[in-house]
Amino acid sequence: MKAVAARDGKAAVIEVDVPELKEGHVLIRTEFSGISPGTEMGIIKNSAGKSVMMGYSAVGRIEQLGEGVTDYEIGERVACYGSPFVQHAEILAVPTNLITSVPEHVCSQEAAFTGLGAIAIHALRIADLRFGESVLVVGLGILGNLVAQIASAAAYRTVGLDLSSERVELLKQQGLSQVFERTEDLEEQLDVLTDGHGFDSIILCAGGPGEELINSSFEWLRDRGSVVIVGNLTMEFSRAAMFKKEARVLISRAGGPGRYDNQYEKENRDYPVGFVRWTEGRNVGEYVRLLSEKRISVQPLITDLFELDQADHAYEKYESDSKILASLIKY
Repeated sequence: MKAVAARDGKAAVIEVDVPELKEGHVLIRTEFSGISPGTEMGIIKNSAGKSVMMGYSAVGRIEQLGEGVTDYEIGERVACYGSPFVQHAEILAVPTNLITSVPEHVCSQEAAFTGLGAIAIHALRIADLRFGESVLVVGLGILGNLVAQIASAAAYRTVGLDLSSERVELLKQQGLSQVFERTEDLEEQLDVLTDGHGFDSIILCAGGPGEELINSSFEWLRDRGSVVIVGNLTMEFSRAAMFKKEARVLISRAGGPGRYDNQYEKENRDYPVGFVRWTEGRNVGEYVRLLSEKRISVQPLITDLFELDQADHAYEKYESDSKILASLIKY
């Protein structure tokens, strides 16, 4: 079967074996897979002298059930998340902990971004916000846009910030009114936006050097508030600025509890809901629920659709066009 890999600094479509179907897993024929530019462009950059499979978010139809699978049916459409089980590949073998049913009225293209949706949801869970509290989302690429949409759907007082006027305008068109492209404008409105307290939490979905941004976040934060790192930022900041607010600096890892746990993923052993309420798999389900109830929308973010054989062009375009937000590979 065909799949997408990073090889020597470039993306390539290669031939690989169909994955083995294990107990508790299902075999899925992929319809669409979503590209995660922040992660995947980094993989390409660091692929000199090696070959690395790419992708972790997709939607497709179940073709075969592994031993012990009783909650799903052949032909059922599901969204799935999590490398190495989910990749940009024609056939996927995925544990049932990492899939969720997709209602027929939900668009497959939107469901294909379920991995990014779970990551966005987990970031908000790390922020540990309560009803009525405020959150600033910095960096409004596809991940930051999703974080902001989901925060607004949860009735948090949500504000966005990005240096790109196009990304700011897009989020406004999706129903969020308080979105800024200049930090000076944000700072002028800070007291009004937060009742004079500062933000309860600031979620950083930007990448690159982090010192200036994190230090500014401390200034925008309320006393004992939290800064949540989601993007690939360097972790340098002022101890004095952090001490002044007794701020918490947290990092959000992937889609939630269960990620990188072989017993949860590979062996398909779920955590009891009474002990771990929100796993990565349950976050995947919540993303699809939000789509199903039309509380969020990804369709306005989708700028490009590439056939599998042309997948390498998707990554070339990310290198040359900063306006791309969301791209899909079609199978």
